[in-house]
Parts: sequence; C-alpha cells; structure tokens
Amino acid sequence: MFRPALELAALVRAGELSARELVGDCLAQIERRQPVINAFTHVAAESALAAADRIGPGDPRPFAGVPIAIKDNRTVAGMPITMCSDLFGEVVAPYDAFCVRRLREAGFVIVGKTALPEMGILPTTESRRNGPTINPWAPGRTPGGSSGGSAAALAAGMVPIAHGNDGGGSIRIPAACCGLVGLKAARGRVSAGPDSGQSFLTTDGVLTRTVADTARVLDVLAGYEPGDANWAPPPPASYGQLALRDPGVMRIGLALNMPLEGASLDPVCEGATRDAARLLQSLGHSVEEITPPWSDLDLLPDFTRAFGPMVSMATMIGGRLAGREPVEADVEPLTWALWERARAQDTISLLSAQGKLEAVARSIVTFLASYDAVLTPALARRPLAIGEVHGGGPDPWDHYRRSGEFTPYTAIVNVTGQPAISLPLYHGEDGLPTAIQLIGPPALEEVLLALATQLELALPWSGRRPWGQARSG
Repeated sequence: MFRPALELAALVRAGELSARELVGDCLAQIERRQPVINAFTHVAAESALAAADRIGPGDPRPFAGVPIAIKDNRTVAGMPITMCSDLFGEVVAPYDAFCVRRLREAGFVIVGKTALPEMGILPTTESRRNGPTINPWAPGRTPGGSSGGSAAALAAGMVPIAHGNDGGGSIRIPAACCGLVGLKAARGRVSAGPDSGQSFLTTDGVLTRTVADTARVLDVLAGYEPGDANWAPPPPASYGQLALRDPGVMRIGLALNMPLEGASLDPVCEGATRDAARLLQSLGHSVEEITPPWSDLDLLPDFTRAFGPMVSMATMIGGRLAGREPVEADVEPLTWALWERARAQDTISLLSAQGKLEAVARSIVTFLASYDAVLTPALARRPLAIGEVHGGGPDPWDHYRRSGEFTPYTAIVNVTGQPAISLPLYHGEDGLPTAIQLIGPPALEEVLLALATQLELALPWSGRRPWGQARSG
C-alpha cells in the first residue's frame, strides 16, 4: 500500500500480482489500521473483491486493479453518502458522481468512503458523527481537512491513493499535514456533475505519494462532461507526459505575506519555504520575494457569503432526503450557524460577494502574470492538536476564524481559480511533515507538475513513513 498507484497497476497488468491479491491486502490494512486512525466511514469489502475478480493480466486501463477510497461527500452507486452528518444518516446513492465514474473507468477499485468534517466545512476532520480522524505521523494531531480521512488512510498505508476535493484548500491542507502530494486543479478542469453545476470554489482530485500519480489521474479526471457550463482548455499533451518535461528556467515569486488579517506564520513553516526557495535557485530558477495584493483585502466575510450557501444547499438536500425541514439538532453548531446566516442573506449580498471575489481574483492574477509560479507556505501553523478546532462549543464562529489562521494561504487560490500544489519537501524537528505550496498560471497545471517533478527528484519524499517505517533506497 505504500507503493505508487502506477507501479501497482503495472504489476497487475504484467500478471505479477492479481487484482484480488492487491485489493485483499488493502482491505487487510484497512481492518488493521481503522480502529486507530478512524479514516473510513464505510468499507465496501464485498463489492471491491468482486470488482477485483473481473480484472485480469493485460488490462489496458491505466489503474486497473488499484484500490482507491472516495471522500464521503461524493456519490458512489450502492454506497452510503453521509457528509459525516447525522442529517444524511445512511442514505445510499443510486449513481456515481462523474469523477467517480471516471475513476472506475480508469480501472480503480473503490474500497470505501472516507471521513471529512461535517459538510466539508473545516480544515480538520473530527465530526460529531464519526469522531476524530488521527494523523498517522502524530496521533494527537489533525490530519487536516476537509479530505482528512483520505489523507490519513493514504499516509497510514491503508490505501495507495485516495480521492478528495478542494474548496478552500481541502486537498492541499491534508496533504501538507500528512506528507503527501495534493493538487488543486484549475477552475473548470474537472466536472462537478451530475449533482452540481459550475463551481466557483471547489474542484475534485486525488491525494497521492508521487507527482507522477497525480499527473496521470488528472488525465483521467479532466475534461468536459455533457451540460457543463464552462470548462478549462485542454492541455497540449497528457499531463503524465507534460509532468516529465524539463521545466526550463522559471521566474518564481516567493510570497510570505498573509492573505488573512490577524494570521501569523510559524517559524518552521517560514523556514521550510525559504529553504525551498534556495533549492529552486540551486536548480537554476530565478526566485524573488514579492508581496501579492492579498494582505489587506479582508476577504473572509465575502468568502463566507459565497461558501455558506454551498453548505446550506447540502443541509437543505439532507433535509429533503430525511423528508423534513432540518432542525438545529440535526447538525453541528457551525453548520447550523452557516445555514442560518445563508438563509438570512439576500440575493444581492450573495451576488455582491461573488462580484468582489471575482474582482479580487483579477487583480491578483494580473499581479502574478509575470511569474511562472509562486511559492508560499502550505500552512501557517503546524498541524493542529485534535480538539483545537472542531466547530462545536458555544462560539462556533471562533473555530471558523481560527481555522483560517491555520490555513491562510490556500483559500485565496480557490478564489483566483489558479492551479496549486502542496509538496511535502521537509520534516520539522517535531517529526511532522512540512510542506510548501506552488501556485501556477491560470489553466496551466502542466507548469506546476513539471516543476514539482523536478523538486521530487531533487528531494525525494515518497519513501518516508509514519511510525518510523521507512523504505530503503
């Protein structure tokens, strides 16, 4: 389970390992680790083994036989979708989300659903319904969120790859907390259908151990689906190929100023980012410190006005599935607070917030246009202690505010729509992964992937293991 997904698929294709053996080992690791890590909300052992039995040597699909976990906010036919909320309960989905269908078509075998904070709101994963998910690197720390169950399952060796989505950093944050690769694709790259239309903030993707796996899965997920209102332009070649290209000499901006008022940068996070800048310079790139115009914008209210209705729509859907209007006891305090605020918000306020965010996006993208990539910390703080931010208690808005201080560098890229990737280049003295974020030009994931591959070759990370487990070589 610690081997890259592409390697495992090659073994199945060559007949050196059967898909059933591979899926069986995955299920055994889930059974072994789940009582400690609490990463899964549902394990689909029977259907996974049946799917594996239909895959044989020579299967041409790129990921034939490889086990994958799906975050429990996307529909998988025949499996529950809970959103980690009591409001949804055990609703069983009758169809696959488009991204899930594409993963199946690529040969992946779905072994279950993974935990998230209720409705995917927070950058920690400790819902009232499921309890806290544990970071395999440090049991007292969060694996991040909202794709925290997927990140923890991957870091613990329960699966070799896992699905996630990112509306404010929800792939990049858990990747940073758990020592993984996490790419947020450009706006419009991956279809949100069939349940959602155009999404201004959120996109689906995966958490992986290697840049190559990330690039090749983007080839699987990217592209138009019937009815999409907008879609990103296709790349000139496959992302798998483009990730292997020499990135050439790049002009890279180093940005440390905070996109959130009141946040402060941990010295370990800053030190790692400056180390990454020196590494990039040693590889021949030009790096200069810059100050993007995002520090004094006070975007949190407008982001909340745009993000809150997304949560409220999920709450409304949960109520319809339950056959009644949602009540306060159905959901956690922060979810209810967002629900009430969104219902009280008039249409003009929502459109005004979206208009402001789009104007801010234009100003930031214009400022960054002369740079091939921008380097920032992935997180402003070390992974939080479990129980520090969970959205409960008498003041859930305080948890919401403090969650932003933990992750100020990620949500701004959801606003601009640019691609961004979190890379686990370093470890702190506390033994926890320490990641950096690279932001790319609009709709040019291949720029980030080529640069990330170069960094991976210079400072390999995929052999690192939690609990002192390390692969030689």
